[in-house]
Amino acid sequence: MFTGLIEKIGRIEDVTQKDAESGSYAITIGEVADILEDCHIGDSISVNGSWLRLTQGVCLTVTHFDLEQGTFRVDVAPETLFRTNLGALKVADGVNCERAMSSHTRFGGHMVQGHVDTVAKLVAVEPNESAITLTLRLVYEAPQENKNTLPLPSTLSPYVVPKGYITLDGTSLTLIDVSPPNGGALGPEDPSIPTEETLDFTVMLIPHTQEHIVLPSKKVGDAVNVEFDMVGKYVYRSILGQFQRLDAHSGGDGALSSTMLDRLVQRSVNRIQ
Repeated sequence: MFTGLIEKIGRIEDVTQKDAESGSYAITIGEVADILEDCHIGDSISVNGSWLRLTQGVCLTVTHFDLEQGTFRVDVAPETLFRTNLGALKVADGVNCERAMSSHTRFGGHMVQGHVDTVAKLVAVEPNESAITLTLRLVYEAPQENKNTLPLPSTLSPYVVPKGYITLDGTSLTLIDVSPPNGGALGPEDPSIPTEETLDFTVMLIPHTQEHIVLPSKKVGDAVNVEFDMVGKYVYRSILGQFQRLDAHSGGDGALSSTMLDRLVQRSVNRIQ
């Protein structure tokens, strides 16, 4: 478990392929001596928001660290490279690093699991006095037979709520503007993406945040790891399950539950706005 408050910006020192057949890599990250004082082999460290691997998560377990050199190495599984931006990292790139929270950590962000849900692309950067506003768009991949693809943005819409939490490259941030539940662009349009699969959102970075994370250094078109608020995911799934059971008892086809759930989500969004 993490808080989404970045402790250190590390630098990629080496990227080495470990197994050509499986596609796994080892990544060495430097300039992080400050967070290695209590590190042990097997510890989990969030790197751009990625750590423990589950079915749709990623695995970044520390396999070697050198306190004197200020470096640690993590093994990256193929699933990690597919579902995150870690596969695009190059030597000298910066990465957000955070140790797993301890029992005496101040909980200043929100509950972050480190299970990356999908990837977004940066589509616009707008100065806002001393702050900057970033517009991001969830990556859309048309489903293909026998090919793994990222979740469709339309299936993730319920988790993206104005003034709600979101984790970008491991950083706990607050959503500002969000596309309507049925999709739509906030930034430059991309005619190749269906409207219902165009899900944009904006976040603002104040000067202090800009100095302590890698997001401000990204360029339009760069990929960003996204984790949605775990509380929202649990609540949505729980409510959906209840509606589906009601449909089953009434002999419905699921249309009622979907309609009711969409209305509840939209009502909640309107109240927040």
